[in-house]
Amino acid sequence: MFGRWLGNRTNQVQRTGPLAAVQTPPDAGVLSCRVTDPVNEPVRHAEFSVSDTLGRKVVSGGTDPYGAFVATVPAGEYRLAVSAEGYTPYRASATVTENSLASLGNVTLQVARPPELPAPGDWEIDPAHSSVAFTARHIGLARVHGRFNSFAGVVRIAERIEQSQMHIVIDAASIDTNVRMRDDHLRSADFLDVERYPTLEFYSDRFTHKGGTRWAVTGALSLHGVTRTVTLDTEYLGIGNGMEGEVRAACRATTELHRDDFTVSWQTMLARGIAVVGQSIRIDLDVQIVPKG
Repeated sequence: MFGRWLGNRTNQVQRTGPLAAVQTPPDAGVLSCRVTDPVNEPVRHAEFSVSDTLGRKVVSGGTDPYGAFVATVPAGEYRLAVSAEGYTPYRASATVTENSLASLGNVTLQVARPPELPAPGDWEIDPAHSSVAFTARHIGLARVHGRFNSFAGVVRIAERIEQSQMHIVIDAASIDTNVRMRDDHLRSADFLDVERYPTLEFYSDRFTHKGGTRWAVTGALSLHGVTRTVTLDTEYLGIGNGMEGEVRAACRATTELHRDDFTVSWQTMLARGIAVVGQSIRIDLDVQIVPKG
C-alpha cells in the first residue's frame, strides 16, 4: 500500500533499482516493512500507523496480501505502530532521509496471550455497567441513536465454553431516544406495539471462537412476535475486578437487524410515502457479567 505525500511540488526524483516505481517529492523518502508471524508467514491486513515525533498521524492503512506496506513520507523521524487481531502490538522508530528507502525489514508479531475466560457456572448481566443501544437511519438522512434502559440476562458458562448458554430479556417499553414524543410513537402499534409484545428476548447456546478475542454468538431473537436467527459479532474483553473487588467479565457485541424480518414495516407510514426508518438497524451491546449470587 502506497501512502501519498500531499504536497504541491511537481519536481519528482527519478530512481533506478527497487525505488524506481515509487515517485516522491525531492524532500521525501520511503518507509517500508514486511509483517510476519512467528513462523515467518505474512500477516495479511495488519493495521499500521505512522506518526511524527509530536504524535500526529502521517499515514495509516493495512498491509497487502504479502504482509508488506510501503509509504512515501517527508524526510524526518517517525514512530510506527503495527497491530493485528490475535497478536501483541509492535512499535518501532525510523528515520527517513531524502530520496532513500528506510526499511525495517521483517517485523515479527508475537501471538498474544488470550484473555482469561470466565469460570464455569451461572453469571448475570450487571445492568449498571452494561448497555443495549441501537442506531437507525431517520427519513433517509440523519441517524437516530437510542437505547433500552431496562433489561436483564443470565449466562451459563460451560466447561467447554462453546457449549455455554445466554438468555437476555429486554423491556420494550424502556426504549429511549431522548425525545419523548418519538419514544411514545415507537412504543405504539405503529412500531414495537409494546402492549402486545412487551419484551424482546435473545437466547443462544452456540458460542463459536473466531480467533483472538473474537467470538460469534448465534441464537434466536424474538421481537414483535417473530423469532429469527441472529449472530452477534462479539469481542471478549477479559476478566477484571470491580470497585469492591468482585470478579466480572466484559464483552462488546454488534449485529444488524432488518426490520422487515420482524414484520415491523409500519405500513401506515410507508403508505404515505414517509420512510421513517431505514431497512436496517444496528445493535450495539456493551455487557459486563458477574457471578450469580
